[in-house]
Amino acid sequence: MNELDNIQNFYFIGIGGIGMSALARYFHAKGKNVSGYDKTSTLLSKKLEEEGIVVVYKDEITQIPQPILEDKNTLVVYTPAIPGGHEQYNYFLKESYELKKRAVVLGLVTRNKLTLAVAGTHGKTTTTAILAHLLKETGAKVTAFLGGISEDIQSNLIMQGDEVIVAEADEFDRSFLQLSPNIAAITSMDADHLDIYGEKEQLEASFRSFAALVPATGKLLIKNGLPLDGLTIGIEDNADYSAVNVKIENGAYHFDLKTPRQTISNLKFYLPGKHNLLNAITALAMAVEYGSPTNHLARALSSFKGVKRRFSYKINSENLVLIDDYAHHPAEISAVYQAVREMHSGKKVLAVFQPHLFSRTKDFADEFAESLTKFDAVMLLDIYPARELPVEGITSTWLLDKISNPEKELVQKDNLSAKIKSTHPEVVVMMGAGDIGEEVEKVKIALQ
Repeated sequence: MNELDNIQNFYFIGIGGIGMSALARYFHAKGKNVSGYDKTSTLLSKKLEEEGIVVVYKDEITQIPQPILEDKNTLVVYTPAIPGGHEQYNYFLKESYELKKRAVVLGLVTRNKLTLAVAGTHGKTTTTAILAHLLKETGAKVTAFLGGISEDIQSNLIMQGDEVIVAEADEFDRSFLQLSPNIAAITSMDADHLDIYGEKEQLEASFRSFAALVPATGKLLIKNGLPLDGLTIGIEDNADYSAVNVKIENGAYHFDLKTPRQTISNLKFYLPGKHNLLNAITALAMAVEYGSPTNHLARALSSFKGVKRRFSYKINSENLVLIDDYAHHPAEISAVYQAVREMHSGKKVLAVFQPHLFSRTKDFADEFAESLTKFDAVMLLDIYPARELPVEGITSTWLLDKISNPEKELVQKDNLSAKIKSTHPEVVVMMGAGDIGEEVEKVKIALQ
């Protein structure tokens, strides 16, 4: 019996977030009374409303649905990104409601269940989505909490039973230390979230703490070269799980997978970029260690369509390509660059980037400049603040000055489509973790 089973009402503060909405959908599917607040209406929050979940957009006590106000048998779930002066949050606190962070609730859901968790500063969302797809397609009774919208199911939640749980393990705010993984993977440990961790060493220490959560009976899988002990993952190398005989044909990777016990032949994977191939190998390795029937994995992998905003083709024609990607860290931008050069060699590539967070822009300004300079042309949007207040001197103009590409400019959102169109582009890559994703459809319409 889980302590959450006896709670009938769930109220989410920040319900439109990708991790929060997956949990909201989970409890709603279990027949609970689910509602929540978010500061803006988005495509995702509108989908939740269509599914029967009440969402309010004003931070006022009068907006809280009546069943929540009348019944203290309510769990209030909140995200660490909410401001301290949040009226609803402070009301629940004052009225002695039970409040828990999202990460704690996910930890409670996965406790005492066979759990497969994917961590890493990059790659975890795609890897989690591929793994969940592999388990679902090979018949496992799986519940999966994804950090992105799967193109296969148009959702961030898979519920096909509860024998095994797949979860994205988020390092932000050390959230992933709430999980109890039986099989875990760490895809990368690059410096990020230094507003939380201070130093890269602190971030790496938290990944080691996460790795230590895996019991002696479990398995830890790591990208080859990371300073951890576990089964290694790589491409054409000596890793325990390695892609060998890799070829690109008709925009897809064809490869064999060498495992510690066998070779799985004739695998096909449609997401571009070596980083995505590595994500696929990680997911395959976790599925094999879980016990998925290996003779069905090739068919399952080839049917994976991708994750929204992860190298998503919005236009893919001979004369024009528009790609949407969530890349918001220099290493991710470099990975997108590698993928676009591999798949569209010889074409002129325009990068449109919206920096995410003042702190991250400040911490990695030189690395951002280096990764963006590689593209043929660059357009920068203003910094998306998310949970932060402005930092003096840290602006997109300041970052633009560091980019040594002569074809560069600062662009405002209201004339972004016109600016892009005026360059008569061949390949456009739109990147960022802010609201640039909402602009992509406008750009697509303008270009078509």
